[in-house]
Amino acid sequence: MALSETVNSLNVLGRKKLSIHYYGDPVLRQEASKIDNVNGEVKSFAERMLDSMQKNDGIGLAATQVGSTIRIITLDLASSSDPAADQISTGEKLLLPRMPLTLVNPLIIRYSEEQAEADEGCLSIPGIYAPVTRPTSIFLHAQMLNGESVHVECGNMLARCLQHEIDHLNGIMFVDRVKKHFFEEIRSELDELEKQISAGC
Repeated sequence: MALSETVNSLNVLGRKKLSIHYYGDPVLRQEASKIDNVNGEVKSFAERMLDSMQKNDGIGLAATQVGSTIRIITLDLASSSDPAADQISTGEKLLLPRMPLTLVNPLIIRYSEEQAEADEGCLSIPGIYAPVTRPTSIFLHAQMLNGESVHVECGNMLARCLQHEIDHLNGIMFVDRVKKHFFEEIRSELDELEKQISAGC
């Protein structure tokens, strides 16, 4: 995304508190655009994203969830990921001590063959949880707000959360990855939530 487009995307939201967008909102299905320049506007927006994530008791948030189609995610797994010492990935060692943090233009370049199933939820789909099967580790490329580049393998909850949030930047929600029989169990709740959003509730 060009600088002018980035600024325009951020200016749409102004300086007001960021609000979570819910299942059924078209912005959640848009693909976010790359940020070419991490300027003051981007950093200010990232701060408001972190604030919104924490006030809503989230451990991860993508820009599309607050209505902006730029490639930023925020994470806070400091108290949510505690694997055994010999199972901690390089990415966890690097990133967990820095939580909460923001990642710009996060990209997964490799997935492990090993997969695991675990329940997931989402701030944009409140009160609904379902099991999702994902690779247990990934290799991440991203940029920090200070310009530092990150190229690390991430495992455990960090890997799952990164996959969930980067999916958001690509217009994908966790319910899209739920197996059919589990999806049928939550379909009526999703339909109701989408109906409420369409009605402006």
